[in-house]
Amino acid sequence: MSWTELDVPDQTGRIALVTGANGGLGLENSRALATRGAVVIMAARNPEKAARARAAILDAQPDAKLEIRELDLASLASVREFARSVTDHYDRIDILINNAGVMALPERRTADGFETQLGTNHLGHYVLTSLLLPVLVATPGSRVVNVTSTARHFGRPVDPANPHLEGNYDKWRAYGQSKLANLHFALGLETRFRSAGAPTQSLVAHPGLTYTDLQANTAREGGGGLWERMAGRFGMAPARGALAQLRAATDPGASGGQLYAPRWVNTGAPVRRPLVGRSRDAGSIESLFAVSETETGVALDVAAAVAGSRG
Repeated sequence: MSWTELDVPDQTGRIALVTGANGGLGLENSRALATRGAVVIMAARNPEKAARARAAILDAQPDAKLEIRELDLASLASVREFARSVTDHYDRIDILINNAGVMALPERRTADGFETQLGTNHLGHYVLTSLLLPVLVATPGSRVVNVTSTARHFGRPVDPANPHLEGNYDKWRAYGQSKLANLHFALGLETRFRSAGAPTQSLVAHPGLTYTDLQANTAREGGGGLWERMAGRFGMAPARGALAQLRAATDPGASGGQLYAPRWVNTGAPVRRPLVGRSRDAGSIESLFAVSETETGVALDVAAAVAGSRG
């Protein structure tokens, strides 16, 4: 039997945080979780667009509990301020969905000098997750879901000598690198949770070919006209594409370290998919964590967070 949004368990009393919540998959994640009773923190770079998204959810679900907080993952100062505001206000987070991302952009840099796709898709989420660890590990049954793509298959592990592809930039290569990094981050985080005895699990989701503003923005930047046409013609609607993330975040039968993706690679109902080959390469995973700490100056210390939650 296919897993659908109706299979999302009751989320009453739970706190969910979704990045990129102002449109596409993030909006659908927020809507579905709020509809099932969760308090949803809608993290978005554009507050005006997020306000319209929130209003659209409330039109259909007037009692939805939704809070907008501004977050620009391309700025570590913004990430730090956002995380501080969340941890000052909430003492628990049940679900963190690291959904926001950019795709196949021309070469440029974030506010901190990172290649934009690696900086936004991975490094911003790495720092955000690190700073939210105290409340995540203090929440029994909490989950972190990172979002990958089939682009991971043509991506390469981050090179410590040149993580930002200086002098060797290709927009699709950079996107593939960032999506493989998302997967490696999820698996490395799960290893750290288990080693530290944390009550939190880390999973990864691949939404398949879904037609959202991600493709349209890539086309506007001159990099994805064909991709946008394919997504527009063959892609799933955002509500269906979001199911892999929702299942990873809420299915009681899901476990840390698992990947959920469409049954037919890029389309279909969300199912558990195997992780093989370089997806599970321990050396590449550990190298990614080392590079992430070096680049951002932030150490992701699960053990210390767990010890603090118990002290």
